[in-house]
Amino acid sequence: MEFRTSSVDNENQTLSPRLQKTTDYTDATNNGSDPPGNGGKESHNPDTKTKTIVTKFVLVLTFFSAIGGFLFGYDTGVVSGAILLLDKNFHMTTFEKELFVSVTIFLACLFSLVGGFLNDFLGRKPTTLLASFVFTIGAILLGFAYNLAMLIAGRAILGVGIGLTSTTVPVYIAECAPAHLRGQLVTLNNLFITAGQFVASLVDGAFSYDKLNGWRYMLGLASIPAIIQLIGFFFLPESPRWLVSKGHHQKARTVLTRIRGTTEINQELIFIQESTRPKANKESFNKIWKILTTPHVRRALVVGCALQFFQQLCGINSVMYYSASIIKMAGVRSDTMAIWLSSLTAGINFIFSLVGVWLVERIGRRKLTLGSLVGIVVSLSILAIGFKMMHNNSLPVTQIEPGTNNFTCSQYSSCYTCTGNLDCGFCYSHLDTVPDNSSCVPVNKTFDAYSTTGRCSSPGTLNITNSEFLYNYCPTSYSWMAILGLAMYLMFFAPGMGPMPWTVNSEIYPMWARGTANSVATAVNWICNLFVSMTFLTLTQELSRSGTFLLFAIIAILGLILLAMCLPETKGLQLEEVETLFQNRSLCSFYQRGKYKNLVHETT
Repeated sequence: MEFRTSSVDNENQTLSPRLQKTTDYTDATNNGSDPPGNGGKESHNPDTKTKTIVTKFVLVLTFFSAIGGFLFGYDTGVVSGAILLLDKNFHMTTFEKELFVSVTIFLACLFSLVGGFLNDFLGRKPTTLLASFVFTIGAILLGFAYNLAMLIAGRAILGVGIGLTSTTVPVYIAECAPAHLRGQLVTLNNLFITAGQFVASLVDGAFSYDKLNGWRYMLGLASIPAIIQLIGFFFLPESPRWLVSKGHHQKARTVLTRIRGTTEINQELIFIQESTRPKANKESFNKIWKILTTPHVRRALVVGCALQFFQQLCGINSVMYYSASIIKMAGVRSDTMAIWLSSLTAGINFIFSLVGVWLVERIGRRKLTLGSLVGIVVSLSILAIGFKMMHNNSLPVTQIEPGTNNFTCSQYSSCYTCTGNLDCGFCYSHLDTVPDNSSCVPVNKTFDAYSTTGRCSSPGTLNITNSEFLYNYCPTSYSWMAILGLAMYLMFFAPGMGPMPWTVNSEIYPMWARGTANSVATAVNWICNLFVSMTFLTLTQELSRSGTFLLFAIIAILGLILLAMCLPETKGLQLEEVETLFQNRSLCSFYQRGKYKNLVHETT
C-alpha cells in the first residue's frame, strides 16, 4: 500500500490561528506570539510542502490494531455460509437462525457502550487485549459446539469481543496516526473488515463440501487471528493522547517519539497537551450528559450517530449475513454454488475497499460518503426491480396437493410467493415445458429436500412422478439482475459508507469525549445492525423481497439528503482542530458552499 506524502503543517509550527481564535488556547512556548518565520500568517498553506516520515512502527501498529477489524469482518462473512450447513444439521427455525445471527450483534451493541468506559478508564491497549482474549474463547467454543445452546453461547461471547474491538480500534489508530495519513490508516481498519469477510467466504466455500462438520472449521478458525492480535498487542504502546489525558506526559513523549520516528515532537505534544488540559478537569461519571449539554460536541455526536445509523439501515449487514441466501433467492439452487458466489461478492467488497483507502485523502470524507450513497440507492433499486421481475414471471401454482387444503402454503399462487415462506416449498414436474401440475406444499423441516406430504415427500415419489421439489429457490431468467445489484451495492458501499462512519467518528470528538462519544455512535451502529438482521428474513416474507430492498433504498435516499446538509470535511486537519468545525455553527450549515469553504480554509 502506498501512503502518499501530502501537504501538511510544518513540524515546528505553533497552533493554527484558527484553533487559537476558536478555543483561546495560547502556545506556551511562544507566550502567545507568532512562531518565528511565520509572520503571523496561517500555516495551513496548500503550497507548503514537507516530507513526513511514515515509520514502519506506525504501519505495524495499524496492522495489529486492524486485526480487530478482520475478526469483525470474518464473523460477519462466515455466518452467511455456515448457517446453510447449520440448518441441515440442527434443523433451525427462522427464529433460531435470526437468533444465531443477532445474539452476537446484541452483545456487541451492549459492550460497545461498556467499551467506551473501558477505553477511558483502562486505556485503548488493555481494552483491545481483553477483546482479543474474549474473541478467542468464543471462536473455540463454536468450533467444538454440539448443540444449539453452545452455538448461541459462542456467538454471544464473540459479540462481547466485537463490541469492544469496534469501539476501540478506530480511535486507537486515529490517535496514533499522523494527521495527513489518519484517514488512510483508519480506513485500513475497514479494509481489514472486508478482507475478513472475503477470507470467511473462501473458508465457507472450501468447507461447504463437508456437510457434517464444515461449519465447525468455518466458525472455529476465527481463533487464529484473535490469538495473533492478542500476542502482537502485548508489544504495542498505549495511545499518546490517552496518556496525556491521564497526566503521563513523559510516557506520551516516549511513545510519540517512537511512533513518529523523530525527536522533533515537542510542538505536536504541546498541541495535544493544550487541547486536553482544559477538558481534563471536567471529567465526571456523567460524561454522556456532559456531551449532550455541550453544544459543539452534541452536534458532532448527532452527525456521528447519523453516519452509523444510515450505514446499517441501508441494509449492508443483511446483504453480508444473508448473501448466500439472497443468491439462492435469486435462483441459484445449489448451496455450494451459492456460497462460492457469495465469496465473489465478498471479493468485490474487499477490492473496492482498497479504492476507499486510495481516495480518502484525495477527495475527502464528505465526497466519498455522498458519492457512495448515490451508488447504493441505484444498486438497491436494481435489486428491488430484479426481484420484482422474478415475482412477475414466476412459475404459477396450478393445483392443490391432496391433504394440504388447511395449510398456509396452499394459499400461494406462484413459486416466488410460495418459496418466500420458509415453511413452504414448490413441487412441480421438471419434464413439462410449461408446468401445469405445480403445487405449494409444506417443507419437511428434518430434510428440506422433500415436502411433508404429496408427490414430493420422498425420493421414491419424486422419481415416479418425475417431480422436483424447490425450497427457498425458484428457476428464473432474471437471476443476473439480483446478482448485478448485489455486486454494484458492494462496489459503491465498500469505498464510502463502509469505512467513512468509522473514520469520521474517530476524528470529530474532543479528547475528553472521544471514547464515550465514539462508543455511543458505535452502539447506534450495533442497534441498527441488530434490528436489520433480526427482521430481514421476516421483512422478505411480509414486504416481499423486492419491497425489502426498496425500503432500504428509501432509507438511503433520506441519509443522502441529511448528510449532504450536515457532514463536514475533516481531511488534513489535526484531531484537535476537527472539533472546531462544530463550534459556533448550526448543525446543518455545511450545505452552504461558502460557509463550508470558509470553515475549512478560513484565515486570520
